[in-house]
Amino acid sequence: MGPGIVRVVAQNPSPLTFKGTNTYLVGSTALAVIDPGPDDPVHREAILKAAGHRPITHIVSTHAHRDHVDGIAELKAATGAIVAAFPRDPDAGHIALKDSPSGRLFIDYEFQPDVPLRGGDKLEGADWALTAIHTPGHAPDHLCLALEGRPVVFSGDHVMAWNTTVVAPPEGRMADYVASLEILLDRQDSVFLPGHGGRIDDPQRTVKAYLLHRRWREKSVLDALAAGATTIRRIVPEIYQGLAPQMLPAAMLSVQAHVEYLIEKGLVASDLPLTPDQLLSAL
Repeated sequence: MGPGIVRVVAQNPSPLTFKGTNTYLVGSTALAVIDPGPDDPVHREAILKAAGHRPITHIVSTHAHRDHVDGIAELKAATGAIVAAFPRDPDAGHIALKDSPSGRLFIDYEFQPDVPLRGGDKLEGADWALTAIHTPGHAPDHLCLALEGRPVVFSGDHVMAWNTTVVAPPEGRMADYVASLEILLDRQDSVFLPGHGGRIDDPQRTVKAYLLHRRWREKSVLDALAAGATTIRRIVPEIYQGLAPQMLPAAMLSVQAHVEYLIEKGLVASDLPLTPDQLLSAL
């Protein structure tokens, strides 16, 4: 993917992971592995083969969703590497249904790194350095990672070329997601390397498009509400016409995230907590 950057794609394709989780090896003499992906021995062997004789000294997670972190324990056992990531709040996020995109089947609630990595912190290896950019929204612990000395950012699931990011409450929060996009918009990077899909060679344009997409989605929610779709369950088919059935839970949560944001902005009213059938009204 560029000097000192190798990508290995896990064989875990799905509607939420595209062709699979991207694992990146960073460095030339001693390596950092970003997002080891699922707990898959075939993928782990592919990572070790790509490393060759170069030691893996650090493992970095962009966020604790299982398609990114489940492979960490076995890779750490094989290499002795130090694990660095944003430390999750152990008391947060447990209220989602386990099989929702914001639930236990998709998120390792108990994941904790060896080394806490917060926004602005720097992680250094033999011939590389990564600066953490805290970008909550898709997940409260989400980090993007800027490669020192080069205009390259590993953007995790925050910005991807193949699709917009799923923001699924309670794990995801739309107000945070929009604010985190604006953080990246203020930077002058040339390349984003995402957690799924191909490299992004015009990241500022992509981030602007994502912000515009969210504004359009807000308008769609408000238009559906004005037309009489007064619950999240009724809004979803108005916005996502022809949606594949397996994507319905993610769509429902995405609309919920937008409704929560509209409530915060004083444009929609509802009794809380929100449910798919809670009545909504425009203000």
